[in-house]
Amino acid sequence: MFGNFAKSIFGSSNDRYVKSLNPIIARIAKLEPQMEALSDADLANQTMLFRERLAAGETLDDLLPEAFATVREASKRVLGMRHFDVQMVGGIVLHRGEIAEMRTGEGKTLVATLATYLNALPGTGAHVVTVNDYLAKRDAEWMGQIYRFLGLTVGVIVPNLSDQERRDAYGSDITYGTNNEFGFDYLRDNMKYERSGMVQRPFNFAIVDEVDSILIDEARTPLIISGPTDDKSELYMKVDAVVKQFAPEDYEFDEKMRTIVLTEDGTERAERMLEDAGLLQGSNLYDFENTQVVHHLNQSLRANVMFKRDIDYIVKDGKVVIIDEFTGRMMDGRRWSDGLHQAVEAKEGVNIEPENQTLASITFQNYFRMYPKLSGMTGTAATEAAEFYDIYKMNVVTIPTNRPINRVDEEDEFYKNTQDKFKAIAKKIKIHADRGQPVLVGTVSIEKSEMLSEFLEQEKVAHKVLNARFHEMEAHIVAQAGRKSAVTIATNMAGRGTDIQLGGNLEFRVGDELAEMPDGPERDAAIERIRQEIEAEKQEVLDAGGLFVLGTERHESRRIDNQLRGRSGRQGDPGLSRFYLSLDDDLLRIFGPDTLFAKMMRSNIEDGEAIGSKWLSKAIETAQKKVEARNYDIRKQVVEYDDVMNDQRKVIYEQRADIMETEDVTEIVEDMRAETVNAVVGDACPPGSYPEQWDVEGMKARFAELLNIEPPIDAWLQEDSVDAEMIEERAREMADALVADKSAEIDPQSWRSVEKSILLQNLDHHWKEHLSTLDALRQVVHLRAYAQKTPLNEYKSEAFALFERMLNSIREDVTRTVAHAQFQMQAPPPLPDLPDFITSHFDPFSGEDDSADIDGGTLGTVTARTPTLGAASPEGETLGEDPASWEGRVSRNAPCPCGSGRKYKHCHGAIGAEQV
Repeated sequence: MFGNFAKSIFGSSNDRYVKSLNPIIARIAKLEPQMEALSDADLANQTMLFRERLAAGETLDDLLPEAFATVREASKRVLGMRHFDVQMVGGIVLHRGEIAEMRTGEGKTLVATLATYLNALPGTGAHVVTVNDYLAKRDAEWMGQIYRFLGLTVGVIVPNLSDQERRDAYGSDITYGTNNEFGFDYLRDNMKYERSGMVQRPFNFAIVDEVDSILIDEARTPLIISGPTDDKSELYMKVDAVVKQFAPEDYEFDEKMRTIVLTEDGTERAERMLEDAGLLQGSNLYDFENTQVVHHLNQSLRANVMFKRDIDYIVKDGKVVIIDEFTGRMMDGRRWSDGLHQAVEAKEGVNIEPENQTLASITFQNYFRMYPKLSGMTGTAATEAAEFYDIYKMNVVTIPTNRPINRVDEEDEFYKNTQDKFKAIAKKIKIHADRGQPVLVGTVSIEKSEMLSEFLEQEKVAHKVLNARFHEMEAHIVAQAGRKSAVTIATNMAGRGTDIQLGGNLEFRVGDELAEMPDGPERDAAIERIRQEIEAEKQEVLDAGGLFVLGTERHESRRIDNQLRGRSGRQGDPGLSRFYLSLDDDLLRIFGPDTLFAKMMRSNIEDGEAIGSKWLSKAIETAQKKVEARNYDIRKQVVEYDDVMNDQRKVIYEQRADIMETEDVTEIVEDMRAETVNAVVGDACPPGSYPEQWDVEGMKARFAELLNIEPPIDAWLQEDSVDAEMIEERAREMADALVADKSAEIDPQSWRSVEKSILLQNLDHHWKEHLSTLDALRQVVHLRAYAQKTPLNEYKSEAFALFERMLNSIREDVTRTVAHAQFQMQAPPPLPDLPDFITSHFDPFSGEDDSADIDGGTLGTVTARTPTLGAASPEGETLGEDPASWEGRVSRNAPCPCGSGRKYKHCHGAIGAEQV
């Protein structure tokens, strides 16, 4: 009680923090007349003056008021948009490495220009991270006008860029791109064989747009680069046929925890069926020899029982396409990991693509924590403020709205079942649409949006459906969702980044309606006519009550609900929001206390009757908080496990960078050889032992295997002063002499190239094997809990031991390869190309929410831009009409020049493809 009283007198800590920024805002405002008086050339020259002052010792904080005033004036001149004072507050918050929570429609995109410009002044790069390629390109072009006016360079990272184009984009003062593009570029850079091939610069500053989506929702799933393994499609199909014969009593499915296990009877039945199918060795399913079959059986069981078509994925053009649970978008090219995607493909009877092996991985938490200064902006972050601080050490600051919010948030309505709820929703939508009020309806799946669409057709309500099936029209549908009587059904929050403006969006209407009309007086008149229509329509919509946001279900996270609500009531517009719930909703069915809802609602409410209660709404919020806490624990567990790997990753990547930067790695190889000799002698001659106790024969065999030498150890043992150190020294001299003779056979430059190539290839091979071992360890280490041991501590200790073993293996393999290598007098072999790999993004604990990302080729992994028919190839040649002539001149991962839209390797470049 006292806390509420104090808050009413002094304001919250957030209010006090925002108020403390007022003196800076006043200084910026005071500079506005001075900036207005500058010519365009003088205003643009401010950038050079700021850089000179930085070089003279001033800090970015010293420059902040003038820099912000400069950007405000540049925006007025270039875009015709002036930053509000509250947007200046947001800019300061971003510059300080905090999260700015700003309501939808408050202009976050424009706010980012302030902190981005200021932090780009040192010339070390500022990154703006967006949730999709469309927003990255749009913002780079739109806001880039301000930066270019002020003399800064702007780059954008999108799919299908060559390495040189990516290098140029990262070399710009300001770089836009998606979180996946930035993360995968980092991993790919650390798979390159030459430093000059790397595209990224050292990290400096980043602003993450939709920070909650990227650093919270997607943080459960690490980014992974993987390469193909053997084809096991026949095994998947046989196991799928077995699983399809299971009855519900053969397994236990916990929908709340998303786990599924065979019962005792189910295990016996599985053993009999697998034996009949010839897949079982012996008679026990859990024998060591059947480990792989058990893994495939579990994945097939999950695919058939847990993963639902049109909810978790759709089948399009004979392929299983994942649906993003957060945005409802299709994720073409993304694949679930660990055999799950193959199991779903077998279930649906489509072509099964081979599995992949991890080559490199990193979580978003560890990637973004590498930035010395990280900030973010979103409409909904306060509910996750504790997590942002715990993981990223970022505070959340709620920025006041420019105008007071006039939206009315009504109490939730509860129904007994989905049918009653959807009937009520359809009638409610018809009432509001007939009144001229636009309605935005949020659903949680394609299935639900199509079901609602049928109810609306029965009510004869015109509407548009926006879900994964039609996301190509996303921006256009969302942009016009504020028109009079418009009814738009959106799966989750698809369409983020496009504002819903009451009366319609001028830019999109002009693009859609006047696309064919040439520039001139007639076009200008048409644009003016559309502008007047929008103004008139906007007034009608305002009179009808503004945008009505209707949620058909509560999401697991309150943030997603708030994002939907936030679509209504932008910039002081009136608005209305309400959620409709039923006992069949997943949140109530899985997480709601059964006694609370079921007894009261099933016994006391008639069919079609609804109740609304603050008490029930509070119960729903409590359920959501529980789910949020559980999801936070999952994300925290991911980062705790990845922290172990992250320490090792840093060591390996730093070693790779050192090797690539070093012209001559002879000293490194010599040290490895010396350590190998010491290890061999140390194993054969334990400290404190006598020469007659030494394993002389074992030592000889190891010297021959690893160093290609045969030292006369028996003769050395006849000497009086023999000891282990003497043997080490003499063996080392023999090994060095052998390698010196080999190096003398070829020129020094070639020898240096050979040594560097051997080092890097061995490092990469063993790191890949180490990652595979850690993946397997992480999947089973939780079983140690049954022995009263902490799984994380067990994982740490074993991972450390495995890492030590890996370093020893690298040292021995490099020594062995150099000692046994045979050289011919010819040009040194070129360093190998990067493998044809796939990029993915999956949950290592449950295997779900696996938004494995686009195929590496699409992301521009190793390719240059694709030549098209009649266009010059990267070597400067022109491609002819004959596809047979394209072989070797078109990258395997590039789009096919025939224009099919498929990759060359899947089209005319496919093995065995007809060259027609």
